[in-house]
Amino acid sequence: MFIKLPIIVLMFIVLAVAFAPYLTHYDPVAINLDEIKAAPSPRHLFGTDSKGRDVLARVLYGGRISLGVSFAAALVSLCIGFTAGLISGYYGRWTDTLLMAVVDLTLAFPSLLLAIGISVVLPPTKFTVMAAIALVGWASFARLIRGQVLKVKEMAYVEAARSLGASNLRVMVVHIFPQCLSLGLVILGIKFSGYILTEASLSFLGLGPQPPTPSWGNMIGDNRAYILSEPWMVLFPGLAIAATALCFNLFGDYMQERFSNLYDRQRRP
Repeated sequence: MFIKLPIIVLMFIVLAVAFAPYLTHYDPVAINLDEIKAAPSPRHLFGTDSKGRDVLARVLYGGRISLGVSFAAALVSLCIGFTAGLISGYYGRWTDTLLMAVVDLTLAFPSLLLAIGISVVLPPTKFTVMAAIALVGWASFARLIRGQVLKVKEMAYVEAARSLGASNLRVMVVHIFPQCLSLGLVILGIKFSGYILTEASLSFLGLGPQPPTPSWGNMIGDNRAYILSEPWMVLFPGLAIAATALCFNLFGDYMQERFSNLYDRQRRP
């Protein structure tokens, strides 16, 4: 029953972001000098910011950037990490040594610092943030998928496929890949909250989408000077980040537990 609440909250956030034009009639980038720093009211449920822009509209439209960038980065990380882990675990030897050396080198650096370094080199856009997160996040996928491949490739049905003349590509794609997919999705669920926080951090530092384009991170960064006098400017985007990250953490833990139970049942005689 407990897991239902995070799923409901996530569905609510995703649907609210997706249907933003139907939930608010305010333009998220339109400046209104007559309503600067207006407190939350029936007219502006989340208040307005230092330029008179509706905070609710900016949270909804900013969620499209924050969630979209994080989701795209997660998929790219999963694809790169899955491919590297599959190849490394299956072929072993020098291929495994080389790929794992790159993984170790990537994991040796603090992820946020490495993402900041990549974002500084490239122009500050949402695609830069996506690339930075993906180039940092793929390594953990690769290491965990490699471990799963090492177990699966020794199973009897994989050996039977090899003995029947199946090519390496067919063995990896048809026989090993499906057995690793559930683990990849579990890792994706666990790490997605980290991607949300990394995107928010980069945007907060001004390395993501540039004003007036809203994202949850740059909304907090642009209005941090008003956190004591007009706290609603940073409170609502902060709550959006916290709620989304927390729900994905809980959902990822649930998926991990289900996967562990399923794997234990498969190993029982």
